[in-house]
Amino acid sequence: MYKAFFGLSEYPFNLSPDPSFLYRSKQHEEALANLIYGVQSRKGFIVLSGEVGTGKTTMLECLRDFLSAQQITFTYLFNSQITVEQFYEMVAYDLSLQVAKATKTEVLFALNQLLLERAAAGGTTVLIVDEAHNLDWTVLEEIRMLGNLENRKGKLLQIVLAGQPELDRKLDAPEYRQLKQRIALRCVLRPFQLSDCTEYILSRLHRAGMSDTSVFPPDLLEEIHVRTQGIPRVVNALCDNLLLTSFALEAKVVTGEILEEVCEDMRLDWQRSEPKRMDPRASQLREPAPMQTGS
Repeated sequence: MYKAFFGLSEYPFNLSPDPSFLYRSKQHEEALANLIYGVQSRKGFIVLSGEVGTGKTTMLECLRDFLSAQQITFTYLFNSQITVEQFYEMVAYDLSLQVAKATKTEVLFALNQLLLERAAAGGTTVLIVDEAHNLDWTVLEEIRMLGNLENRKGKLLQIVLAGQPELDRKLDAPEYRQLKQRIALRCVLRPFQLSDCTEYILSRLHRAGMSDTSVFPPDLLEEIHVRTQGIPRVVNALCDNLLLTSFALEAKVVTGEILEEVCEDMRLDWQRSEPKRMDPRASQLREPAPMQTGS
């Protein structure tokens, strides 16, 4: 709706996890590097954790792009509220296992054969589970047992568990100690600091085709960081609404008044401090760093 008004080629703040819009902060670079290293080195279990909206699914999308480019077989489970039977059915379907019935026994035999064939050809196979903090104990135990499949050169199945901080707390529980001991790599995503939040916003605008990113004045960028607490998903939602409201008001620069109105409409909850004077006429921003895309 507002693309033409701001000279954009596409919407910069969509909530979908698009790797082409990946802002490669230091922590995101480190997380992606760990995921790729863990798979390539056949480390077995890798855990990616972070608060809601910090970019875990985007990291998994980048990993999936890498696996596809390297022709590495993988299965991706996006629904973690499943039974053991449903888990094996989804694995069998994703990996196109040749089984008459997707029972646990038949899937295990077919999966073991696939893993051995892949390993003999110098390859590996990856199981990715998003929202892993929701996994039932019985399903987690099945996944742990799959992690026992190995040969002399390493694990036959690389398992990536991604989830909210509840996943870390779950793995710290005594009953999960066997699984915790098998985790070779851990990655944690945290909310952005101010500098990264600013670069994140400007890089997405630049990636979407906006040559003049002065639509967000510097003092307003600081306030956006405060009100979103540096959480990328909330930043996207807020900035998208700010651009939409500015378009409706035919304003080329987002003002403090627009920010207040949108934050109230979105019911944003943040730690209020002393009010800061924001100059609605401010329009001079430094140019953003060149956009770097995902792998």
